[in-house]
Amino acid sequence: MRKLFLLLFLLPVLAMAQEFDSAWLAANYTKKEVLIPMRDGVKLFTSLYIPKNSSEQHPLLLTRTPYSCAPYGADKLKNFQRGHMREYLKENYIIVTQDVRGRWMSEGVFMDVRPYNPSKKTNTDIDESSDTYDTIDWLVKNIQGNNGKVGVFGISYPGFYSSMAALSNHPALKAVSPQAPVTDWFMGDDFHHNGAFMQMDAFNFYSGFGKPRPAPTTVGPKGFDFPTKDNYTFFLRSGSLSKLSEFMGDSIAFWKDLMNHPNYDDWWKARNPRNFVQHISPDIATLVVGGLFDAEDCFGAWQMYKSIEAKTRNNNRIVMGPWYHGQWASGNGKNLGNVQFGSNTAEWYSTKIEVPFFNYYLKGKGSIDQINEANIFFTGENQWYQSASWPLAGTTDAKLYLQANGKLSFTPAKSATASFTEYISDPAKPVPYTEDVHAGRTREYMTDDQRFAARRPDVLVYQSEILTEDITVGGPLTADLKISISTTDADFVVKLIDVFPDKFSYAEPTNYLMDGYQMLVRGEVFRGKFRNSFEKPEPFVPNTATRVKYELPDVAHTFKKGHRIMVQIQSSWFPLADRNPQKFTDIYRATEKDFQKAVIRVFNNESSISLPIVKRK
Repeated sequence: MRKLFLLLFLLPVLAMAQEFDSAWLAANYTKKEVLIPMRDGVKLFTSLYIPKNSSEQHPLLLTRTPYSCAPYGADKLKNFQRGHMREYLKENYIIVTQDVRGRWMSEGVFMDVRPYNPSKKTNTDIDESSDTYDTIDWLVKNIQGNNGKVGVFGISYPGFYSSMAALSNHPALKAVSPQAPVTDWFMGDDFHHNGAFMQMDAFNFYSGFGKPRPAPTTVGPKGFDFPTKDNYTFFLRSGSLSKLSEFMGDSIAFWKDLMNHPNYDDWWKARNPRNFVQHISPDIATLVVGGLFDAEDCFGAWQMYKSIEAKTRNNNRIVMGPWYHGQWASGNGKNLGNVQFGSNTAEWYSTKIEVPFFNYYLKGKGSIDQINEANIFFTGENQWYQSASWPLAGTTDAKLYLQANGKLSFTPAKSATASFTEYISDPAKPVPYTEDVHAGRTREYMTDDQRFAARRPDVLVYQSEILTEDITVGGPLTADLKISISTTDADFVVKLIDVFPDKFSYAEPTNYLMDGYQMLVRGEVFRGKFRNSFEKPEPFVPNTATRVKYELPDVAHTFKKGHRIMVQIQSSWFPLADRNPQKFTDIYRATEKDFQKAVIRVFNNESSISLPIVKRK
């Protein structure tokens, strides 16, 4: 009797233990691989996991990717144990992954961020939205047991294909979630920020990803063989972007495109989905997801949401958590680097937001009343704010003035005497973006301790008094600098920083000394020659005061009582962004002889950072 009781007790435990392994997947799902024909005859390789449960009809959840739908082979099952994909398996979704045109096992020719064509007239007029339409059409007509409802989601580059899916307007498409979507590779995502070239990500990525694939394959390309694992040393020794182009060779088409389009021209604008979101049907619900500390596509998530909100009438929502790139799908959102968030924010997101969103629109199950228009996590106080709008109602802008002697205040200085603080920007000794030595770009730099930079003579530091009350900031920042430079071009990096008290520790202590920690809340670079126009750059007039004003991506952060607010200003962020020669020229073809020092002055009291202050109840 005791053995029977023990067995009955253990059965649910054993079932749960087995629930998410390969044996459970094989017992409950059938995997199929098909080639789906597009309107121009090209066939796209597609992997399907179909529930064996036939008691009900099932929705389809589609991800289109350039990163492979491996493992290949109907008998090779994907490991779905990471993150919350297993929740969709438990819900008996038909899980569909597709290699996009020209990648991996799909036919055709690949094109990076293929432009959307709003006026397709013939079967040869294709884009990613038409490939999505044709895929959905085939799926609902050929996969037995589907309920005729389709959702699309994807993170990063698959986020771009999710945005393109929303533009397909297939009647079976009910819900789309672009997550950290590649949106504008010149203004703010991955490879450029405000015209500054993010060389480390671009070179590391395209030296492998960009290699041509002449025929369908299951074997991925190899990247560049770096001579040293110290990325700062490698990129400094390389000297210039022209040298990186030599390393890249002649076969990587998109790298050549990057080098040939140094300004924000029509070529770039055609590859910006924000210019076309007005074509999304109001019948398609959208859920834009991103990370406050996403080093790759923070810009894209905020801006795609705002564009859909401004240009469409569809049901549109946004979720921004305290995450690195894709962390919300990792199952663990308790911290990023040294900064802790007080709870598993990724688990909260999956159970409260994403799974209910797709269940509601694709299965008619449950409610989405708990998913507000804006679902934003505020770091510092470590709380979710759920609101009917973004920015939050009652948010007003307040200026933080840069003042003499490194002071920072919401009140302008009384002295009418003009003053400035200056530094020498030397391209031979650029300011590093992080203190440690790494081979690749870290994701944790977005919340890194900035004390290493504050100690450099080529970094200006402005700091407030100790705060006597909490200050909550939610929305985009604006850097408004009055400067002069001794040369004809320069970059500007502005960083908003939370300075922790001199005695500080988390409830769960870390190995890192958090006393006086200078947490990067937001940093952004701006290429000075684009200060008046991204289409038509202009040189600076040496030693002449001028204004550089630009917007930094939105933040959601509370500076707690007892902390300080800090602003740092510098002119290099290496090797994250390429070095500006500090000479007005085509930087993509500059050589080492073009690089020169610049004396940079920032005029106190005439320079400020505008913060969107949330009114506290």
